[in-house]
Amino acid sequence: MSSPVRVLVVDDSALMRKLIPQIIEADASIQVVGTAMDGNFGLKKIDDLKPQVITLDLEMPGMSGLEMLKEIMRRHKLPVIVVSSHSTQGASVTLQALSLGAFDFVAKPQDVSARMPQIAQELIAKIKAAAHSRGVRVTPALEPQPRIEKLSLDSKRMPTRVVAIGVSTGGPQALQYALSQLPPDFPGTIVVVQHMPEGFTEMFARRLDELCSIGVKEAQSGDMLLAGRVLICPGNRHLKVKRLPLGDVAVLGDDPRVGGHRPSVDVLFKSLAEEFGPKGVAVLMTGMGDDGAQGMGAVKAAGGMTIAQNEESCVVFGMPKAAIERGYAVRVVALDALANTLMAQCMQDRKTVLDPNDSRAAGAGS
Repeated sequence: MSSPVRVLVVDDSALMRKLIPQIIEADASIQVVGTAMDGNFGLKKIDDLKPQVITLDLEMPGMSGLEMLKEIMRRHKLPVIVVSSHSTQGASVTLQALSLGAFDFVAKPQDVSARMPQIAQELIAKIKAAAHSRGVRVTPALEPQPRIEKLSLDSKRMPTRVVAIGVSTGGPQALQYALSQLPPDFPGTIVVVQHMPEGFTEMFARRLDELCSIGVKEAQSGDMLLAGRVLICPGNRHLKVKRLPLGDVAVLGDDPRVGGHRPSVDVLFKSLAEEFGPKGVAVLMTGMGDDGAQGMGAVKAAGGMTIAQNEESCVVFGMPKAAIERGYAVRVVALDALANTLMAQCMQDRKTVLDPNDSRAAGAGS
């Protein structure tokens, strides 16, 4: 039997220092080796206790969680799971933590004492994934560029292909890297399901929009699928794509969770297969679990292109692995080759854009 995962809990709240160990030690494969009330104590305990994973509150007096995270990345390279507030400020700081190298985060429920056990399963799964991940990868953080001149969406350029991306743990950094490599005249349209709670995705989309040459926004029902645009699915909603006579659109829904997920990558990919057939491109990037594998199979069966991120460049090789093992991924590419791969897929059909007035366009030019 393997040794339990050694966890250090860092939080200035005495209640959280009691609750978090209680809920995660319900799993026998996890051992809380210590707690700390601020960043300074936390860093000393890392040296003394040699944890494998750290849970970290970001809003602490003294040395803040972000400052402690920077020191962990510099000195220890240990996986850190942020325990985040649901507030706007909490979302902003959490996204900053992810860009600094935090492994993942869980959002504290509003009523902490009554509802904390509800996130137990999520926190336990992320601790285990962190302990068995390929190690912390700190990619150089991209700074917001001077205001990038983006192509006006007023022209409503029809896309050559619809690219649907599914991503989870490690996704914010991976998406930021891949999307920032695309030029403003990217001829495809991109829709993204990133497993993230509601309240975080709007800020995430805004951050990506600042860093990318193409336009990025949180999706709303009825948003058109336009060339050079990225739509990020809101937390706790499902996202589908739909062909309509006047143009192709994103559709949000509140159907039940699929495989424990809302948004679900499978839901997005299945709509891509049904609506766009050979004009669809499904991409699975870093993440836990197998969400999207079944949907990727549907896209492949419909004649679309299917792409999985390779193991070496994934923080967690769960979602891509599930699709690759089932034979659904036509191509397996490294993160640093993904943007060029998408350009090649979308450029080859540049002369045969998705004409909303052509009911057969979805099957043409594949």
